[in-house]
Amino acid sequence: MKGKPVTAIRLLRSTGTACSVFLSDVGHGLLEVSHNGLAFVGLVVLTVVVFMTGQTSVRLDIEAYALGWLQQRHEAQAEHSGNLLVAMAEPDAVSRATATDPRDLNRQQAAVAQWLARRYKVAPEPISRLVQEAWSVGLRAQIDPTLILAIMAVESSFNPFAQSAVGAQGLMQVMTRLHDDKYEVFGGNHAAFDPLTNLRVGVQVLKECITRAGSLEGGLRYYVGAANLTDDGGYAAKVLGEQAHLRMVAAGKVVAVTVPRGVATLPARAAAALPDAGDPQARAEMATPVGVNEQVTLLRHPV
Repeated sequence: MKGKPVTAIRLLRSTGTACSVFLSDVGHGLLEVSHNGLAFVGLVVLTVVVFMTGQTSVRLDIEAYALGWLQQRHEAQAEHSGNLLVAMAEPDAVSRATATDPRDLNRQQAAVAQWLARRYKVAPEPISRLVQEAWSVGLRAQIDPTLILAIMAVESSFNPFAQSAVGAQGLMQVMTRLHDDKYEVFGGNHAAFDPLTNLRVGVQVLKECITRAGSLEGGLRYYVGAANLTDDGGYAAKVLGEQAHLRMVAAGKVVAVTVPRGVATLPARAAAALPDAGDPQARAEMATPVGVNEQVTLLRHPV
């Protein structure tokens, strides 16, 4: 009888040991499988990340998305705090500005720009850019740059958005509807209000007028639309008078910014110091006294 209980106890112990070993093995197996599974998932994720970052376009898309998301959050926070400029920021806007540092101009150009800025109460930076462009375009067209600037002064007082009652527009008051073909290479008629484009088109129109008339003063009469009239209202005299002031300034002479658009005399020595405008008659006229009639009739007729 004693042998049976002992056998039962041994059997229970053996069963317990077997179960313990089994459960231990199962546990270790599950842990191993879990580790291997996580390692596999990690390997897959790492492979995907390496692949995506290895693709330039994918990486750039991810960076752009992340940057856009961060930018949107920044703009939302700034706008919530009352700062609207962050959401409307445009770093490239400065490239559209018609402006140049006056210190980047040569002596003659800088003197003219500063004088015009004071005389017409406009900022020196945009005036400097216009002076710079007048010199560049004038050289190409063989027209004295001071004549170009004088026309802008008389026509619009350097207001790039000026428009006359009959439709002359921009700095040089070009009749856009009559010269719309000239604006095609600049993208269309709205370019009339781009200062540099208006200057370039205006110079082309002026050059054609001078060629057609055969003289500078006659060309100015064509330009203002008074070629078929007995009187241009003093327009040519006013332009040439203002040009004479500008030429004196460019030559280093002291000219008051309040000087009226009246008689202006350019000394022969000062005239010789300035670049040739390509028009001998113009140089002769600009070296003599010029009377100016303040009453200008801005008549515009097709030329």
